[in-house]
Amino acid sequence: MDDQPTILVVDDDIINRKILVANLLEAGYRAHTANDGNEAWNRLSKHPETYSAVLLDRIMPEMDGMEVLTRIKAHPILQGVPVIMQTSMSTETDTLEGIQAGAFYYLTKPFDHRTVLAIIRAAVDDCARHQALRHAVIQTQDALAMIWEGEFRLRTLNEAKTLATSLAHICPNPDQVVMGLSELLINAVEHGNLGITYEEKSRAMATFDGLDILVEERLALPENVDKMVRVFIERLPGEIRFRIVDQGQGFDWHLFETLRPERAFDPHGRGIAMARMFSFDEIEFRDPGNEVIGIVRLARGQHMTDPNETDPEETDPLPDPTQPG
Repeated sequence: MDDQPTILVVDDDIINRKILVANLLEAGYRAHTANDGNEAWNRLSKHPETYSAVLLDRIMPEMDGMEVLTRIKAHPILQGVPVIMQTSMSTETDTLEGIQAGAFYYLTKPFDHRTVLAIIRAAVDDCARHQALRHAVIQTQDALAMIWEGEFRLRTLNEAKTLATSLAHICPNPDQVVMGLSELLINAVEHGNLGITYEEKSRAMATFDGLDILVEERLALPENVDKMVRVFIERLPGEIRFRIVDQGQGFDWHLFETLRPERAFDPHGRGIAMARMFSFDEIEFRDPGNEVIGIVRLARGQHMTDPNETDPEETDPLPDPTQPG
């Protein structure tokens, strides 16, 4: 894929296709179209690495949008491509069904120009970031695969992405874990240490580079200069645990465990749900919300034997983040 993102627009309505393509071209994207689900799947399956996002109509003859979505999420390459479900069906049940199938981005008809571009930009940016993380994982040496326990500290978003890329190597599925680990670390920096609220992030993302500017401004504030996110790793029989602790006031994490229908049309707010759905076997937040544990289960035969390993019941617990260290 080159530097110009390519979007596949799938809709059996020619007027809708023309509107969406016009929006995409105006914003600098390349657009391909498909008249129905069958044509869309033929394009996707033949060229799975071509597209940065799929704008998918839900209701179509022959193969409908949900069937195309199911096939995309079952494909080893396509499953990472963001699907933006476009629909006039805006009931909570319909939206929830799409979310559970992997449509983390939504557009409702009739289309609003600014909303279309905001959602597409968010989806394409997420796709590019996840692809970059996967590529970095492949290129990174896996010396950290020998680590059994450790603590790391970070302050910035770049440090969060670098650490996620490195730590994913201790897992048997690093290309999946890196996405979720990155999301949890970014959340700890943005919403934890820097105190950026959901509403503030929404406003910042409405302008180009707005979020980057906001993050840099918050990092420079005197009260945030010394704040660190602490990351603890522990390899146990049958699982690997990542514990992430920030210095924020916490948040109502229950609202973000899953992507709720009322937030499906926002350009952000899906990172924790995606981490739970695609990267970790279990995610556990601890009140007040500034501490989270991500668990990766190990299949039989994946557990390495440590010559100094003790009985799991005698293993010391993870360090207490409230204590200096």
